[in-house]
Amino acid sequence: MYLYNSMTRKKEKFIPREPGKVYMYVCGITAYDYCHIGHARAAVVFDVLVRFFRYLGYDVVFVRNFTDIDDKIIKRANETNLTCEEVAEKFIKAFYEDMDKLDILRPTYEPRATEHIKEMQDLIKILIDKKHAYVTEDGDVYFRVRSFDSYGKLSGRDIEELRAGARIEVSENKEDPLDFALWKGSKPGEPWWDSPWGKGRPGWHIECSAMSEKYLGLPLDIHGGGQDLIFPHHENERAQTVAARDVEFVNYWVHNGFVQVKGEKMSKSLGNFVTLRDIFDKFLPEVLRFFLLTKHYKTPLDFSFENLEEAEKGLKKIYEAKLAILDMLEKNPSKDTKIPGEIVKEVDEFEQKWKGALEDDLNTAEALGYVFNVIKIANRLTQEKGFKKSKNSAYVLKKLYEKLQDVGQVLGVFYKDPKEFLQKLKEHKAKRKNIDISLVEELIKQRIEARKNKDFKKADEIREKLTGLGVIVKDTPTGTNWDVE
Repeated sequence: MYLYNSMTRKKEKFIPREPGKVYMYVCGITAYDYCHIGHARAAVVFDVLVRFFRYLGYDVVFVRNFTDIDDKIIKRANETNLTCEEVAEKFIKAFYEDMDKLDILRPTYEPRATEHIKEMQDLIKILIDKKHAYVTEDGDVYFRVRSFDSYGKLSGRDIEELRAGARIEVSENKEDPLDFALWKGSKPGEPWWDSPWGKGRPGWHIECSAMSEKYLGLPLDIHGGGQDLIFPHHENERAQTVAARDVEFVNYWVHNGFVQVKGEKMSKSLGNFVTLRDIFDKFLPEVLRFFLLTKHYKTPLDFSFENLEEAEKGLKKIYEAKLAILDMLEKNPSKDTKIPGEIVKEVDEFEQKWKGALEDDLNTAEALGYVFNVIKIANRLTQEKGFKKSKNSAYVLKKLYEKLQDVGQVLGVFYKDPKEFLQKLKEHKAKRKNIDISLVEELIKQRIEARKNKDFKKADEIREKLTGLGVIVKDTPTGTNWDVE
């Protein structure tokens, strides 16, 4: 297994700190708003990484935190006349609802910041004792960035350039504009906890250092998150942990790329902010998950509903092929002797190829390419004529279906019942295009009756009416089906 390490800026062979085990921490949400597509990308990327490690036989201990106290949460609480606890609880619940729809596995541990105040304070005390942090007269505690020689190593930033031009909060009580808060003294109306430095609350960065060490020990095998977290969040996490513990914090830093909306950075100010709930209103969650895997996790991903429709078509092709396999196996359960050698070879090598793609820095785009290659084989073998000409096709199709299930389980897509998925997809597309399903089914019923009565003129008129609604009618040996254009 090879992973791109953001610290060394190169792909490296993954060697866990303990054979057969993986200790992984990924930054979770700040619980003040609904999740957007950027949250989904990070969640899906690291979910696939966890699934793949487990597929390879590793015991994965996976931690993802919740930030449930923060300036943004306090602001939202004041705007809505709720407590910070109520705000955080509301959006953590919403997070679970969204992630469950995306088929994101629950982590081993999901610590909340407010439940680990003691661990944060203990870490801050060590930093103060080692002169890496200092207390101001207002009861704030800051980390001395210049006391940590390798600050900037993760993000590749020069400390002098940062000091000269960085947009970093400046406080009159700071020794240096670069210093960042470990503890914030209490302000009127804000939540607070007792501390040796007075009433206050933790800074953002300290929570991840304290919680990751508690649940995983040091060094972490993998620390993940979005590319936007490299600086300052992950840079600061590394600085405070290494300064306190005198050991390296993380062996492999893994970051997923940005999500853009039609080529622009997603932001509320630009009016292109897309929540998961906006998407789920129009598309099945599995379509979004599939779309997120069509690009390598490090590359920028351009989101648009048009791109999502293309992903939907691709996912549909896979499910249709799987349904055709099941139908053919039901009709032809034979196990004859021989099938063209190149097809057998392609099917046999399929698992090796998709595994190889994921072992090469989790290249889901390449893995999906191999999936579509074998879907072509499946489509060829499920053609009635082709099937009859090729012996042992049932055996090969069964093998192919099982291999598709394996990669589907790892990727978290196209492993469910094909018939159920395709029915849900049809209904969802009809809803998206404002097509009345009950009207369509009534017209289909009338058309079947007209054909039965050999009233082909009426049957053709109904077909034209359905076409005008955006409905495709398919007459098959087993009956009449319909789909949405």
